[in-house]
Amino acid sequence: MAEYVLNNDFKPAIVIPVYNHEAAIENTLNKVLKYGYPVVLVNDGSHEKCRNVLEKLAQKHREAVYLVQLDVNKGKGGAVKAGMRFLLSQGFSHALQVDADGQHNISDLPLFIEMAKKEQSSLICGAPIYDASVPKHRYYSRYLTHVWVWINTLSFDIKDSMCGFRVYPLDKICKQLDRNDCGNRMSFDTEVVVRWLWSGNKVTNLPTKVLYPKDGVSHFKAVKDNVLISWMHTRLFFGMVLRLPVILWNKRHD
Repeated sequence: MAEYVLNNDFKPAIVIPVYNHEAAIENTLNKVLKYGYPVVLVNDGSHEKCRNVLEKLAQKHREAVYLVQLDVNKGKGGAVKAGMRFLLSQGFSHALQVDADGQHNISDLPLFIEMAKKEQSSLICGAPIYDASVPKHRYYSRYLTHVWVWINTLSFDIKDSMCGFRVYPLDKICKQLDRNDCGNRMSFDTEVVVRWLWSGNKVTNLPTKVLYPKDGVSHFKAVKDNVLISWMHTRLFFGMVLRLPVILWNKRHD
């Protein structure tokens, strides 16, 4: 691995959860590797074709890429958690989460790393800037989650809780996950950042362009994931009510 990773306290790496993205992952990985940071690919129980692609990529880039294999599909959240815990065990300090499908503007990667280095105890969240490629139903439906997040945190500190382009301080986030594991599927991105803010930690929002490739693969299950997200918001609301004195205390002492 790169020498700077071994010699400095700030040791970032990239985590990419992958589930049947065999057509997109090589392009995404090549864009990420240009910046010289170690990468962990998490195979989230993909089918054989994707698994073979990931194994070949890990072998091709064996000096820079780790491969974590999950025997069964756990969902995006489960894969991200597995990747972060693996990186923490390898001595890394921060994990930059990148989606495999090519939605994220990888050219912003240095900006996320730079911000994480300046604010090492903060969770750096991407705040999406959309172009015409965004499906309108997705664009407007996100605001329902935004409203619930603002209610459940009693703040506007989280600009967008659904963007998967973000940097986690590994020690703090893994300790939080030990206390509350959060969901394993699409609800993970939102729940983990809400609970992060509840704990009195800081969120820093970083604007970034988000693309929706025409041939992109989405694993969002309209019924199942919407039910899980609705249940998550319900749990978080009642959790907010129970934590209200602590939340107000933290806000008062910000």
